[in-house]
Amino acid sequence: MNDGDTADDIMDATYRALCTHGYADLTMQDIADEAEKSKAALHYHYDSKHDLLCAFLEYLYEGFVDRIENPEGENPHERLLTLIDSVLDKPDDGSEEFGTAILEIRAHAPYEQGFRERLTKFDDYLVDELQAILEDGIDDGTFKADLDAEDTARFIVTVLTGAATERVTTGRPVECTRKTLREYVETHLLNGQPEVEA
Repeated sequence: MNDGDTADDIMDATYRALCTHGYADLTMQDIADEAEKSKAALHYHYDSKHDLLCAFLEYLYEGFVDRIENPEGENPHERLLTLIDSVLDKPDDGSEEFGTAILEIRAHAPYEQGFRERLTKFDDYLVDELQAILEDGIDDGTFKADLDAEDTARFIVTVLTGAATERVTTGRPVECTRKTLREYVETHLLNGQPEVEA
């Protein structure tokens, strides 16, 4: 088995262990058990649970980028809505327990620089993707010329993050956020009234 296989096995095991134990009670032994490896084998690759979880966040980041990059759409308006939907929709393998564990990790980010840096990468990437779409739309006349693309992108990311947090903490679906964000795009971002299909 090569190092790539070993890393993927450990990342998969970390996912399963987080689903079962959450963040606070998670131990290296829990992950080793899920990976069917010795604790010493994990420490060969990662010095501590913190280091392993930082690597896991990097792993999640790569999957996040793969999932939302290059949103489909024939114009910036369609690409913007597709990207919003991609973020709001949970991955096929998402679970409530895992969402809770990630929220626990996010809650520790103010005190854990490694977590904070990696979670910031998610937000920064999403801001950049949204900003690029908005700027394309400003350039081609889809969106209002006086729109501040960066501020708008950051606002949308804040709303999306809040929706994800609410889904985990209260169990509320994201459909209200989806509907309201679509209305926001139509009424505040589009240059002129949207066309109504017959």
